[in-house]
Amino acid sequence: MSMVDLSKSPFAKLYPISIENIRLEDSFWAPRIEILRRKTLPSQYDLMVKTGRIFNFRRASGKEKGDFKGYYFNDSDVYKWVEAVSYTLVYRYDEKLYCMVRKVIDDIIAAQDDDGYLNTYFTFERRKDRWKNLRDMHELYCAGHLFQAAIAFYRSTGEKDLLDTAIRFADHISNIFGPDKREGTPGHPEIEMALVELYRLTKVKRYLDLAKFFLDNRGKGLIGGSIVLIDHKPFRELDEIVGHAVRSLYLNCGATDIYLETGEKGLWDTLTRLWSNMVGKKLYITGGVGSRYSGESFGDSFELPNYRAYCETCASIANIMWNWRMLMASGDPKYNSLIELILYNAALAGISLDGTKYFYVNPLADRGFHRRKTWFSCACCPPNIARLIASLPGYIYSISKDTINIHLYIQSKASILLNDTVIKVEQYTNYPWSGDIKINIIPETRIDFTIGLFIPGWVEEAHIKYDLNKHTVYNSSSIFPGSGSYFKISNTWKNGVNKVYIYFKMPVRKVISHPHVLENTCKVALRRGPLVYCLEQVDNDFDVWDLVIDESTEFNVIDAPNLLNGIKVIEGNGIIYEYKKYFEDESHQTILYRTINKMAMKRRKVKFKAIPYYAWGNRRPGPMTTWIKWIKKFN
Repeated sequence: MSMVDLSKSPFAKLYPISIENIRLEDSFWAPRIEILRRKTLPSQYDLMVKTGRIFNFRRASGKEKGDFKGYYFNDSDVYKWVEAVSYTLVYRYDEKLYCMVRKVIDDIIAAQDDDGYLNTYFTFERRKDRWKNLRDMHELYCAGHLFQAAIAFYRSTGEKDLLDTAIRFADHISNIFGPDKREGTPGHPEIEMALVELYRLTKVKRYLDLAKFFLDNRGKGLIGGSIVLIDHKPFRELDEIVGHAVRSLYLNCGATDIYLETGEKGLWDTLTRLWSNMVGKKLYITGGVGSRYSGESFGDSFELPNYRAYCETCASIANIMWNWRMLMASGDPKYNSLIELILYNAALAGISLDGTKYFYVNPLADRGFHRRKTWFSCACCPPNIARLIASLPGYIYSISKDTINIHLYIQSKASILLNDTVIKVEQYTNYPWSGDIKINIIPETRIDFTIGLFIPGWVEEAHIKYDLNKHTVYNSSSIFPGSGSYFKISNTWKNGVNKVYIYFKMPVRKVISHPHVLENTCKVALRRGPLVYCLEQVDNDFDVWDLVIDESTEFNVIDAPNLLNGIKVIEGNGIIYEYKKYFEDESHQTILYRTINKMAMKRRKVKFKAIPYYAWGNRRPGPMTTWIKWIKKFN
């Protein structure tokens, strides 16, 4: 199974490989999937029980008595958890997890009304309020997550009862909304992509038509015309990515899914416009998006504050989902470069190393107050990061008519069916710590096809050598792809082991912002390979916000196998200016401003240590920063 089934989508150029055909064997991602199976998913189930999310389904079916618990959209957290478990079960079956999810599914099915409606908030005393407030009440959003969970569980286990429940609900919705029926569009997009996936599974065209109907109804003011809800103008007229970041990106996912089925040029033109606007003016260096707490939204162009960055974890996940669809629709490596950036930085920071605590908001600077939590009253992010990690194997490969593409470098073994021939692909690598990758390609019979090797956008120098059927070819030329590329090897592959060797040079790079990102003026960020680095107070004997480096600063990359589950740290020398005392009077009261000619600008040499951004916040609290002050040269 895969997250999306594009096998019959007429406008897809690439097609995902099923999760069950891939096994991870690396030291970076494989342990995370194991932690997800053993700790994350069981602990999330316990928290859903504790916070009443499971109770709400049992209450709706008459099994329990009491008041509804929590927010009106709490059903969606349960559905995302079911989806995450479904991906996990198909990757590695776990009897305890299966029994756990089976109980939850039975409670979901029992909560459905006779007419097909299913939302535990709108039961009993609130039944009369159904479908009256699409702007705020998330009924269609919850329905979308149910459809995705049901499809995933069916594809994982072959059990159809939850899917039947979802189809009954989808039919209920399609009987209410549509042309010549009730107008409407969801305040929180999500159902659009879920309806398209339901269409792909069932071949019932009214689900695709309903997804298009909801998209086409945006901008008519049916939910108030708010820019936060992306209802201020019709979708095809959008020229700037705006609004609530998660809603905006889920809407783009749905629009891309519709494009994959219809090929409508107007949709594709809008999607590429929005992507370019986001990447060129509204994307954090970590791949995070959403700069404003107000409305959890995108801000203005170049409005990218660090300490006050919102960067919701769900927005990063939604951005991966959207870029994956754009990649499948186009084959353009720039989308894969963004997937890799978000995955290793903004998204991965959303979960603790032990798999039990979460960030909702992901700032790029902190004074020691922002910490991961075990759960949230609005708990959209924890099960969302769980379903991302559970589905990760499905992001590694894709195929086209005569090509196998490798999108992510993760030590793994895959069995891929291409043109009725099974081809085994084995990756051996310590990526993302090392740019050395060995790939074995083993077809079961002689076959002509092409291997597409992803060259990430951060790569400035790559070398590729391949040994095909005992014939060695060297390609020693450097590659400077900019936004990424695919290095393609076409061959008549014979049965046996064919070897490809890739080397990506991984220097530490100083990265600067566009000059209109005012908060980053005269600052740099450190990046090595796909990883963005940050400084945490716990590793340094000075306030990390005060560090200054210059163009001559040299970096040492050090193995730290016992730190943060094993990382590479970046060490170097810098300075700090010791003039803070001039901003206090004799009684230690703060002085906010001073005349510079009355200050002694003394400086002190320091050694600093930087860690990957995804790993921050797992130790004792203290200041953190991603952007470092930079001057051309120390005098």
